[in-house]
Amino acid sequence: MKYTEEHEWLLPESDGTVTVGITEHAATQLGDIVFVELPEEGDTVAKGDEIVVIESVKAASDIVAPLDGEIVEVNDALADDPGKVNEDPVGDGWFFKIKPEDPSQMDDYMDEAGYKDMIG
Repeated sequence: MKYTEEHEWLLPESDGTVTVGITEHAATQLGDIVFVELPEEGDTVAKGDEIVVIESVKAASDIVAPLDGEIVEVNDALADDPGKVNEDPVGDGWFFKIKPEDPSQMDDYMDEAGYKDMIG
């Protein structure tokens, strides 16, 4: 698993896709999440594009695409239950799966130890 400075986690899957969500630290900082707007399956995104909108009781935040690629799946369960992001941010609270154009972009991100140092 890799981590971004924007508090996203990236989990490479065996089929070559990457599952993306936000870290427990980010979910805690946001507070109770009340709405999540996800990208559409089939969307082509570029690294840095704002593609997810999160609204919490504290603030609204944008999540950026961590990789260039195509969105191949979104977590539709978040439409009815955005609180899943707070309850299980690194499990059932994932946002989307992306098929990266260039998997080596993953090398730009931190491992767990690096992320813990950053938030420490």
